[in-house]
Amino acid sequence: MKKTGFLYDDRYLQHDTGPYHPEAPDRLSAIFSGLERAGLLSKLIRLEACMAEMKWIEAVHDKQYIERFKSVCQSGTNSFECEDNQLCYQTYDIARLAVGGVLNASRQVMDGVLDNVFCAVRPPGHHAEADRSMGFCYFNNVAIAARYIQSEWGIQRIGIMDFDVHHGNGTQSIFESDPTVFYYSIHEHPSFAFPGTGRAFEKGSGDGVGFTRNYPVLPGQGDDEYISIMDTDFTPLMDQYAPEVMLVSAGFDAHVDDDMSGISLTTDGFTYVMERIVDIANKHSGGRIISVLEGGYSLKRLPELVNNHIEILLRD
Repeated sequence: MKKTGFLYDDRYLQHDTGPYHPEAPDRLSAIFSGLERAGLLSKLIRLEACMAEMKWIEAVHDKQYIERFKSVCQSGTNSFECEDNQLCYQTYDIARLAVGGVLNASRQVMDGVLDNVFCAVRPPGHHAEADRSMGFCYFNNVAIAARYIQSEWGIQRIGIMDFDVHHGNGTQSIFESDPTVFYYSIHEHPSFAFPGTGRAFEKGSGDGVGFTRNYPVLPGQGDDEYISIMDTDFTPLMDQYAPEVMLVSAGFDAHVDDDMSGISLTTDGFTYVMERIVDIANKHSGGRIISVLEGGYSLKRLPELVNNHIEILLRD
């Protein structure tokens, strides 16, 4: 059994998005309860959150944006930049705790204390651009972790696999001209899904051309399409790139029972996707995987999907 970390902190529940918002504290409560019921908590190395140093957030996000986000929270306003981005007074600090927890988890993987880790954090991050919040996201947890790992360990090739059903426009925009980070995303076709980006022709810019790969999937498609993508596209591309570390934007909203998408992936489909990511990490990255929660809004299915995800991480 691998040394798998689990980042969770009750303070993440303090990010109050108001009634009826899909990105609710109940998501993390359901995940934690599901792990308890399955007897998985005793197999994991528990991690808690810590406040991120501002220098790491500023490595990705503009200072003016950070100050704008902070001041909006402190003003008592309940949304930021659009009505989807519901927040409260504590949201700025909780977002820093999410980043700090992911950086602590990353450090322990990079130092060899952990083989891999799953970070159950909120707010999520992959829609957050350098100077703009979107889609419930304020700080881009995965992008900040990538810059942290590059800076502190001199890593030259980071692979990011984003299987959230919504395209990670923020992560793509941050790294689109950077060949040291390969951003790969499978998501519902942008003609049918938020945020309307992530078409196949978006392949990066400048020195980063070829290091962004988008694979949009039409509504109604599911396991067969995802299996084909992983076998014929993701695996050969990552074998060629040979990432030294794998980061995962783990969104579980492509499940057939999740109302946030029209994709019909089953739990078995998610299993196949994650097993191929683990194969790449074992082959090229010394097994190092830092997996960070993004979407997934079916409280019925989310515990099952996260339990399954973590069981795969635990396997020798």
